[in-house]
Amino acid sequence: MGGGAVNIYTVAFFGHRELPNMFSLEDRLMSLLREIINTHEYVEFLVGRNGDFDQLAASTVKTAIREYSCGNASLILVLPYERAEYRDNRESFEQYYDEVEICAESTQVHPKAAIFERNKSMVDRSDLVICAIECDGGAAKAVRYAEKMGKKVINLLDGDSYEQ
Repeated sequence: MGGGAVNIYTVAFFGHRELPNMFSLEDRLMSLLREIINTHEYVEFLVGRNGDFDQLAASTVKTAIREYSCGNASLILVLPYERAEYRDNRESFEQYYDEVEICAESTQVHPKAAIFERNKSMVDRSDLVICAIECDGGAAKAVRYAEKMGKKVINLLDGDSYEQ
């Protein structure tokens, strides 16, 4: 086997806790994920667990990995701190996600700032941000940060498309 480094493409997801017609986004997201998985050597998908969109993103990524990946993609849950839900259900979390991380940066700040610090860390690691935002809030703040950092952003609620 060759000794070259694997080229990792990282995608982060941000969206509102509640979205109307959320499942209409699933088909669009699935075709986007298929294209990403098929055009990159290895893909890391970073998700939080803060609402409906995060749940939709995680389940759609899992389906896309099962259908299109050849072992070249992983779903990583990035928590802002160790939550009781994770502590009490560690085994099921670790079965569902390929990895579970506690974000180091967000554990160093006040709990009220922890989610934004985790989001910033996810953006900093990412090549692409996929979101579903239509109003202000924490997800929109993360996306504004991504745009400021020059990251490519696709809002599933807009007509943007993916170009490598």
